Amino acid sequence: MTLFSLWSNFYGRKCQFQVSCCAGVVSISLSVKFSSFLTYISRKLTRYLNWIGLPTKVFNVGEYRREAVIYSSYDFFKADNKDAVRIRHQCALAALHDVKTYLTEEGGHIAVFDATNTTRDRRDLILNFGNENGFKIFFIESVCDDPNVIATNIMEVKISCPDYQGCNTSDAVEDFQKRIECYRALYQPLDPEHDRNLSFIKVIDVGCRFVVNRVQDHIQSRIVYYLMNIHVQPRSIYLCRHGESEDNLQGRLGGDSGLSAQGRKFAVALTHFVEEQNLSEVKVWSSQLRRSIQTAEALGLPYEQWKALNEIDAGVCEEMTYEEIKEKYPEEFALRDQDKFHYRYPRGESYQDLVQRVEPVIMELERQENVLVICHQAVMRCLLAYFLDKSAEELPYLKCPLHTVLKLTPVAYGCKVESIFLNVDGVNTQRDKPEEAKKGPAVPLLQRRNSITPLTSPEPCKKLRITNMSPTPPPSPCSASALPPALPGQVSPQTYTLAGFPPPPSPQQSSDICLFLSESAEKWFRPSRGCPSLPLRPAGMVPHSFMWEVTNRTFSHVWFLMSLKCCPRFCKGRLLYMGVSIHTLHIYRNN
Repeated sequence: MTLFSLWSNFYGRKCQFQVSCCAGVVSISLSVKFSSFLTYISRKLTRYLNWIGLPTKVFNVGEYRREAVIYSSYDFFKADNKDAVRIRHQCALAALHDVKTYLTEEGGHIAVFDATNTTRDRRDLILNFGNENGFKIFFIESVCDDPNVIATNIMEVKISCPDYQGCNTSDAVEDFQKRIECYRALYQPLDPEHDRNLSFIKVIDVGCRFVVNRVQDHIQSRIVYYLMNIHVQPRSIYLCRHGESEDNLQGRLGGDSGLSAQGRKFAVALTHFVEEQNLSEVKVWSSQLRRSIQTAEALGLPYEQWKALNEIDAGVCEEMTYEEIKEKYPEEFALRDQDKFHYRYPRGESYQDLVQRVEPVIMELERQENVLVICHQAVMRCLLAYFLDKSAEELPYLKCPLHTVLKLTPVAYGCKVESIFLNVDGVNTQRDKPEEAKKGPAVPLLQRRNSITPLTSPEPCKKLRITNMSPTPPPSPCSASALPPALPGQVSPQTYTLAGFPPPPSPQQSSDICLFLSESAEKWFRPSRGCPSLPLRPAGMVPHSFMWEVTNRTFSHVWFLMSLKCCPRFCKGRLLYMGVSIHTLHIYRNN
């Protein structure tokens, strides 16, 4: 018997050029027989996309149905039950309406549309919805013919399916099997020939095989890669920090010190814990720092060293205490309290950087069975935030005490957590969010001044990078004083934005074009890879010929000066220099 699930992923056209800022919807069609697997996959995918910085939300059409009517029996899913068909259709439309609102008005990037999209008519409805709203669509279909997996899934219904809460097991299983037959009678699978123009992946027998068709963008490829790494076999992941180190005793950040006396006691206690839990076959991972390696060595088991598990790089603040940082770098101390997730240490890392660094660890963890990860506080917070679906604001303040093992057991609706203290005292390295920071700053400070290391930004475009270390910041190249006067034979400048470009001049005109920048700006900006090679010359020099193409319109034969501004959102057709958007044109036309 074939079981299935179907999802689709939509991406907004208005953001299609920007991987980190795409609107999207995931629609899930699920054969109820395999509902717990689909719930497991949908929630894991949503959790992963949120963790990498793509706001994602699940819209379960079953919940809309349960709000509209009370489920009584499988008769509700019969094809000849016209009233029920109408109700299910209206619930799907209501969910799609909320999906559109989430993506267009609430800042969502991807939405998971969780429904029984078993027929081509329903999938056409979703495709039309995507076309009308400018969304790309990616379908995910899960097919299972393994009788053991099917039997296990049916037995889990009485626990995971809200429709059968309070029912006895035999009645729930009987009704569920009849409900499956209703879906099976209408089921039309994705066909590689008929649906060859659609983007989709088929997950066969819970990840034993995959069929991938027409993957069109980076996000779709990341979703495919993620789905090809996860599995549903029972397992546990054990997370713990290294034993207490000498630097921990002194309250110093980072460093590469060895274990303290209490840290060595923890290493012994961890060995006893592994033996008591019968984890002789567990895989052990550690970082490449000495305190983590010493903790792993005490286990007497084979272990792997991961550079990605090293502690967050504190840059110039390495091996300093918080008091020393506050005294020597008061501005840095305040910036970190303001936005700990995006704050990047000078010449170091931010938590946002760390999430990107440990993503390969997450992928490998999803492939494994039982694993013990010996890491560090910041790294453990990133891993824990993924499994517990914590936001970027919560992540830097998650509590990961020394000498405590967190046992994570993936379940259908999330992850079960057990905290196990191994009765070895250690210093408290937790620093909670200051009360002043909880209130939020009056004006967000997303860029430090007079520093070669910018903050990471919640916006998809990069911020201006200031390399001058003088006490006063250099003048902006966009200021009025930096604009060169009109050259002989030119009229006064006119200013245009991207939305108001002048029409291209006629081919008969034969003037050249020159980009003017002040001397101070010339050292800041170089043509980025893939952009037109524009000559950078200070004002007053002889013009050089080039062509500039924006939004499919070529501009030539004009004199102009570019004013450089940081654009918070991706604008179609913008030019980038070191990640800075060219937003305004000051045009000089020949007389």
